Amino acid sequence: MLTKYLLWIFLLLHECTALMAQHSGNVNYQNAIRYTDTNINTVFSGSDELLVGVKGLANVKADGYVAVFSLTQVGKTTAEVTQLIDQRIEQVTSSLKNRTDVTVYVDLVSFVPKYEYEMEKKAFSKKTYNEIPTGFELKKNLHIQYKDPDLLNELMPILANAEMYDLVRVDYFSNNLETIKRDLMQKAKTILQEKMKNYQSLLNINIDTTAKRLTDGYRVLYPTEMYRSYEAYNSANLELKKNMNVQNVDKNVTQYYQPVLDKEFDFVVNPIVLEPVIQVMYEIKVRVLQESPSNTPKNNYILVTPTGELRDLNIAK
Repeated sequence: MLTKYLLWIFLLLHECTALMAQHSGNVNYQNAIRYTDTNINTVFSGSDELLVGVKGLANVKADGYVAVFSLTQVGKTTAEVTQLIDQRIEQVTSSLKNRTDVTVYVDLVSFVPKYEYEMEKKAFSKKTYNEIPTGFELKKNLHIQYKDPDLLNELMPILANAEMYDLVRVDYFSNNLETIKRDLMQKAKTILQEKMKNYQSLLNINIDTTAKRLTDGYRVLYPTEMYRSYEAYNSANLELKKNMNVQNVDKNVTQYYQPVLDKEFDFVVNPIVLEPVIQVMYEIKVRVLQESPSNTPKNNYILVTPTGELRDLNIAK
């Protein structure tokens, strides 16, 4: 009976562990993944100062996108390579010309000759390799502007039919960043004033009459720079003898969007992140310079007048 009970406990713990791993995700399967310390680490400021700070984060959904596709064309002559690449671009632009929600721009990147080596054989000398021109290479980028993020899925088959597979990047844009920055500053200002009032009450000091120094700043992060990658796999441990060859299989690399976590901020606007967003951070710090109490005893000077009056004398040092 005891053995069955222990077996049941073991199976229950095993299932709980599996469930927790499933909710955590495969990103934690690789030992190379490291996360920063999540504990609070508060420290004292200088003995004659008080440091008060507020950090805010806003997750902003983009209202415009620009996808950049790269295409390369090679040919034997300049006329051939230009004609072939223009045909591919025309195939895409003609399919999108009736859409008012899409704008296309063609960016010329490079146009260079291509060379290869030709071996020259001589009877009484070593082989000689001569570099000769073989054609031309033309590179262009296709910039596609759109507003609906789901539209990119509709564009992929159109681009694939024109042999455009290389998605270089997707840029995110928002017309409300200036408004978001002002809102972050105003909300941080309100929280900062509340913090200073609390410190004033706890320390029994008058912050209004002390000298202060202030600094603040913004930081904007776009989804393009917030993607991470990892490899999740489990390989066997082999005890091999010397001079043994091992051929490893190429592992699949997973890429995912990793936004800035909101655990270190005093407030967060739109905290739930479902899709890649533009993240705007704001921080303000105020350094309050407190006057240190003097430990030197004060000397009181009293003047005795000829009539016997006692008067206090204020003698400045």
